[in-house]
Amino acid sequence: YVQLVESGGGSAQAGGSMMLSCRVFGDSYDRMCMGWFRQFPGQAREGVVVVDSGGNTKYADSVKGRFTFSHDNAKKTLTLQMDNLTPEDTAMYYCAARTWVCPGPVFDGYDSWGQGTQVTVFA
Repeated sequence: YVQLVESGGGSAQAGGSMMLSCRVFGDSYDRMCMGWFRQFPGQAREGVVVVDSGGNTKYADSVKGRFTFSHDNAKKTLTLQMDNLTPEDTAMYYCAARTWVCPGPVFDGYDSWGQGTQVTVFA
């Protein structure tokens, strides 16, 4: 059983920065794929950045060079630093874990989700 609790989020102006954190509760932290997803209104969730059990990451093209993922294994915390935000980054952001098999940094098959945190970027 895995529980994910996000913090951070809120509002920012375009060009600004924001940081999201996710605390992971449960076992097998170091054997799971984990990452951040976002959901625009009326659309399916999409991957932002994911990491596999070996520490390999994969970023969505839309955030490369602007968003930075990090994780603290001792604290079981994931962090998403978002810089140079644009209004197109406005979405609900979710922390997620793929608890069953982690074949690599993939965007599919995630089965455990946080409650989500809203990020709004004003022009």
